[in-house]
Amino acid sequence: MRNRVSLLVVPVLLLSAGCSEKQAETARPAKPVVLAEVVARDVEEHISATGELLAKSRAEVASQVAGEVTKILHDEGEVVRAGDVILEIDPERRQLELAQARAQVEEARSALRHAEREMERMTTLRKGNIASKSDFDAAETAAETARSRVDAAVAGLGVAERLVNDARVPSRFDGVIARRFVSTGEFVQPGQKLFELVALDPIEVEFHVPEIDSGRVHLGQKLGVTVAPHPTETFEATVTVVSPTIDPRTRTLRVKALLANPDGRLRPGLFARADLGIARREGVRMIPEEAVLQRVDGSVAYRLREGNRAERLVIQTGPIRGGWVEVASGLEAGDKVILRGHASLVDGAVVSVREGDGGEIAAQDSKGQGGQP
Repeated sequence: MRNRVSLLVVPVLLLSAGCSEKQAETARPAKPVVLAEVVARDVEEHISATGELLAKSRAEVASQVAGEVTKILHDEGEVVRAGDVILEIDPERRQLELAQARAQVEEARSALRHAEREMERMTTLRKGNIASKSDFDAAETAAETARSRVDAAVAGLGVAERLVNDARVPSRFDGVIARRFVSTGEFVQPGQKLFELVALDPIEVEFHVPEIDSGRVHLGQKLGVTVAPHPTETFEATVTVVSPTIDPRTRTLRVKALLANPDGRLRPGLFARADLGIARREGVRMIPEEAVLQRVDGSVAYRLREGNRAERLVIQTGPIRGGWVEVASGLEAGDKVILRGHASLVDGAVVSVREGDGGEIAAQDSKGQGGQP
């Protein structure tokens, strides 16, 4: 009899405990919160980037010949045109070598004429069985050797003519002599640096734009460039290079633009700011910055759903403008997000929606009408 009573008591106790938990949950007060709506706005953005001025062409010109630097015609800082001779490396010696090469060509051609006449004579004698085959073969070999010597002499003449040209070192393009590495009387070797040449007009600006703006840059686009030495002036540039790839490390796009620099005031190495103008985007989803919490798993916002429960969402955010943050993904226009009172919320928690002044408003679902912050 006692065992039967015990068995009846246990279910009663369990039922009583379950009811107590349900009553406790029902009795727990809802967290008061204030809502804000996800709005779609048209956004105007000023696209700008920072970069550096670069010389469009820059070369460290080296010697092609060995010899003494006998004359310097243009010095550091001078503006030169393509083809202007900058310095000379013993051109008189090269002229003598050229004359010698020409004489060797004439000598080789004379020897060839003699060998060809001997070959003709031996051919005639061979036909009359007067000359032996060995004499004929010797004459033929001598003629072939003479031809080879002519070819070698002509090649040597070409080298000598090239050395004459290389003895007078010209500017490869229009520019300014940025630096000179040798002096008159110095003996130089092939490959030794002689001077540095830099082209300043036009000049390039290189900069990087974020990947979000990469689709707004194109070849031929006009932009403004400012530099610190001339803060009140804006120099017009034209986009000439757009990298085909995004840098995977910085998530930016490399761009180059060309700008005129006739007076040489813009110098390579200057810090530059590129202004690409205004871009307009329509229907950008935005929420107040206050509605976004930064957590370990990223940017978090709480959306109000049916039954006045908070739904925890990880969202992708964009730039912040005037206290509003762009929502790239995770929310749609018209959604209601919790603006205040969400710091200690958990997913699925029941909330009590209030207006900014604290007054309670009617229960609503995620598509219902709510107060604005």
